[in-house]
Amino acid sequence: MKIDLTDTTASKVNKALVQGRRAIGTPAVGMVLTLVIVTDEENAYDALKAANDASREHPSRTLLVVKRVSRSPRDRTTSRLDAEVRVGADAGSGETVVLRLYGEVVDHADSVVLPLLLPDAPVVVWWPVNAPLDPAKDPLGALAQRRVTDTYAAEQPVRELAARADAYTPGDTDLSWTRITPWRSMLAAALDQVTCEVDAVEVEGEEFNPSCELLAMWLADRLDVPVKRSLSSGPGLTAVRMRTSTGPITLDRADGSLATLSIQGQPDRAVALKRRETAELMAEELRRLDPDDTYASALRYGVERLTASAARDASAPVSALALEPAKRETPAESSDRATPALMPPVKKAATK
Repeated sequence: MKIDLTDTTASKVNKALVQGRRAIGTPAVGMVLTLVIVTDEENAYDALKAANDASREHPSRTLLVVKRVSRSPRDRTTSRLDAEVRVGADAGSGETVVLRLYGEVVDHADSVVLPLLLPDAPVVVWWPVNAPLDPAKDPLGALAQRRVTDTYAAEQPVRELAARADAYTPGDTDLSWTRITPWRSMLAAALDQVTCEVDAVEVEGEEFNPSCELLAMWLADRLDVPVKRSLSSGPGLTAVRMRTSTGPITLDRADGSLATLSIQGQPDRAVALKRRETAELMAEELRRLDPDDTYASALRYGVERLTASAARDASAPVSALALEPAKRETPAESSDRATPALMPPVKKAATK
């Protein structure tokens, strides 16, 4: 069921939501969170489709905020809110409200969204494109417990990571980090199978791919060994090679779907590592709404090392620079800020 509202208010949108639920025979609200999507008209359809697919796992009220840029000076001074309310089969497993903002109201989107948030439920804000440099200080981002960006959509993804590190606030995350979850799980499981010392790592993937950079940062942060970043034609991440005291460990994915895990002394194994759709990535992010401390640690550590490497070798591409281990803090120095990781860290096993 769809209800169109032109030149409306947030109060009328709320009444339309109640009217729509009664019309389809579900007056109760059974949603677990509010998902706010901030995008432009060009990317609105794809973002809303991904959110609807993710809502089958996480029933939510989805508020799609489309900021329309007026071309004429006269239209810029005319504030208007148009809304489209969707309930039932047209809204996945929750409710959807498409909000189109015109004129001065574009700068006050938070005042439109605030009355439409579900009471006593978490709020997640997602920017599929054109995310602010500091999501937590954005008026809409300030309403949320979790803020999701996608560095892959930026013009300079690797440079964008530096801005994310500088402005990081607990609750920030990025879909480029979510894309490497299967890789991190597989590499951690591979190291659990052998007793060895890791000496060096090589991460191979597309140039200027933020997921490749984040995986290299995570490995450098957790293993405290040099991590070389090499380039390939893709798609995305193609291989991770670890040099250990018992022989090489390689996770190679040349076709973007099926990978081969090779461990010295063991038969090669085929591993499913397909490139996931945006809906799957969002469904994973919505499973846990607490701060991702592992992401924060890898991002800050890796960006610091990248910046230092770039200063030493200004002629090399940033995405091809090696991450060298930094001087570690002593336990006494780091005890005040130590936080538990969402995923068990990859550790170097002691040599027998």
